[in-house]
Amino acid sequence: MNALLLFEAANGQSLRPMTVTSLDAVIQIEQRAYAFPWTRGNFIDSLAAGYVAQILFSKHDLLGYFVAMEGVQEMHLLNITVDPRFQGHGHATTLYRALHSHSLAMGSHKLWLEVRKSNEHAQQIYRHFGFEEVGVRKGYYPAPLGQREDALVMALALNAPGRDQA
Repeated sequence: MNALLLFEAANGQSLRPMTVTSLDAVIQIEQRAYAFPWTRGNFIDSLAAGYVAQILFSKHDLLGYFVAMEGVQEMHLLNITVDPRFQGHGHATTLYRALHSHSLAMGSHKLWLEVRKSNEHAQQIYRHFGFEEVGVRKGYYPAPLGQREDALVMALALNAPGRDQA
């Protein structure tokens, strides 16, 4: 299922399936972007499980990526990341739109995600796309000094009018 999202945009960007050979660059971005990054093993497990995993390129630079898990008529966004060096240029929107289109094509009715309770910037972006908070997962994320941080669970009804291309 991973190979079906492939495009070449007029601005030189391309979306391609994430593969094991792209993981070195993905891990570098993951480590720049997060205090508690995914490990190589997390990405390898996701690829082995057949999750939807895509990378966004612009000429010679890897701009970002996402990993999502398909369920029964739903999609669960596990990781969406833009390299901090390239944030603020609409790349997250490009990644989100690709995931949204794929989710609709697969017959998904809902898109789910978790986001750190402290990550207000990401929450704002998700709300812009129409996501709503539907719950809290206590102690979901690792935090400094061995503590844990809560995650907000957010969901988007994919059949909601006007929310397909936010």
